[in-house]
Amino acid sequence: MKAVVQRVTQASVSVEGEVISSIGRGLCVLIGIAAQDTAKDADFIIRKLLNLRIFNDDNAVHWKRSLKECKYEVLCISQFTLCSKLKGNKLDFHAAMSPDKAGPFYEEFVKKLCDVYDPNLVKDGKFAAYMQVSLQNDGPVTIDLDSAKQNAVNKQDVE
Repeated sequence: MKAVVQRVTQASVSVEGEVISSIGRGLCVLIGIAAQDTAKDADFIIRKLLNLRIFNDDNAVHWKRSLKECKYEVLCISQFTLCSKLKGNKLDFHAAMSPDKAGPFYEEFVKKLCDVYDPNLVKDGKFAAYMQVSLQNDGPVTIDLDSAKQNAVNKQDVE
């Protein structure tokens, strides 16, 4: 599972010209679900989203506070293209989970996020819809998360 996390001052997602979700200060997260992803991958991404020290503290010291500590909003948007591979100049999407499985997986991801965080602060796009995402990146700060790398990260933490 991949997530591109952007610290934002505001973000919104529209479908067919209508804004369906919007947030103020917080994180805009593009979510890519790979064919082999499991609940463990979703849990890893959720834990990182909530605990990344990506915000300033009250004294404007950088990288001190998390989304959870600040009680900011999060906007999640499914994006299967994060799981693409290049074959020459052509995109190959075979590594992405099929839409019939990815839809319920994504919905469960958002539900889990709401279960462990304030559900009023969690917004999302519309799975499989053609969406327009608008945001004002704060910094800019963009972080790339990949649950496939979690074992390597955990191993480093122990050493």
